[in-house]
Amino acid sequence: MGTQIGKYSVFQRITPLVKGFDNVIAFAVLLLAAIGLLSIFSAGYGEGQRFVDHGRNMLIACAIMFVVAQIPPQRMMALAVPIYTVGLALLVAVALFGLTKKGAQRWLNVGIVIQPSEIMKIGMPLMLAWWFQKREGQLRILDFFVGGLILLVPVALIVKQPDLGTAILVMAAGLYVIFFAGLSWWLIIPPLILGVVSVVLLVVFEPSLCVPGADWPFLRDYQQQRVCTLLDPGRDPLGKGFHTIQGMIAIGSGGFWGKGLMQGTQAQLDFIPERTTDFVFAAYAEEFGLLGNMLLIGGFLVLVFRGLAIALEGPTLFARLLAGSITLIFFTYAFVNMGMVSGLLPVVGVPLPFVSYGGTAMVTLGFGIGILLSIAKAKQLVQS
Repeated sequence: MGTQIGKYSVFQRITPLVKGFDNVIAFAVLLLAAIGLLSIFSAGYGEGQRFVDHGRNMLIACAIMFVVAQIPPQRMMALAVPIYTVGLALLVAVALFGLTKKGAQRWLNVGIVIQPSEIMKIGMPLMLAWWFQKREGQLRILDFFVGGLILLVPVALIVKQPDLGTAILVMAAGLYVIFFAGLSWWLIIPPLILGVVSVVLLVVFEPSLCVPGADWPFLRDYQQQRVCTLLDPGRDPLGKGFHTIQGMIAIGSGGFWGKGLMQGTQAQLDFIPERTTDFVFAAYAEEFGLLGNMLLIGGFLVLVFRGLAIALEGPTLFARLLAGSITLIFFTYAFVNMGMVSGLLPVVGVPLPFVSYGGTAMVTLGFGIGILLSIAKAKQLVQS
């Protein structure tokens, strides 16, 4: 037996593990990872080990992606309830005795310091996909109501921390599952209309809403300031509006071709705050210009369209709902990050997938790609 095993080369042993991997997804991730390494090398050149740490985080994410890709969707379904339950329990623990940094209570010390809200970026779509799989063929309005409760409880705990960026991502992940499960357009259109009307009213009445001392219900002071800064960054150009203004200057100054690697003045002279994390897109756009931006956006589009194709062909309802939600989460990450850096959306602290520096977010992204690869492999096995 041992002799027979010894006859196989390392390549022959690894081949079954990577068989069925989706090449299009792999190409998109490699492209985005390469852009991320270039961006962090340039923007983080003066920040010690940041480039090395970013490379390490990518390797960890790749390892997690590879392991998750070996787990069949049926087994993931069995993990949905435990992952969601653990994540929810940890969020409650954060609310009771979490660590506070910079005015936010988001972390928990369990031997190592973790941010439990990150678990819900994966736990939420898993749980809701499990719920609607169980209700397949007998869906009622009550089932969507229960799905809404499954979504809103952890989102409310995350908002309370406060962590608006993560709350938006977790909320989006859950809403995508509920939408793909068959939520009626009659229930979707009214909130959309309300949102559009609210935005129009904000723009029209901005001069009176953003005066000093104005009190907005349901929003904290810093959240109100972010909205007002979005409407008029020049209101406080050296304070709250500084991030947005410098980001727009960097993007605009890149032109078509860009200034070249490590030649961006806004990034290299420290005018762009958080240039390796939330605002890395501004540093990248300045150095690689519109051409580089088109390459970056093209990578995300390939990832999203291929992910949706995998979702359409998923072998079960659980797989289809999960793949669709995970795919659109990548779109949400990219859209919100680029929008806030460009001055189109409020600054909410959402990283750019595979480009921004950050260990926890990179692990979550690797987990998500692993899920897509697993579902793609399961589809191929069913077809064969």
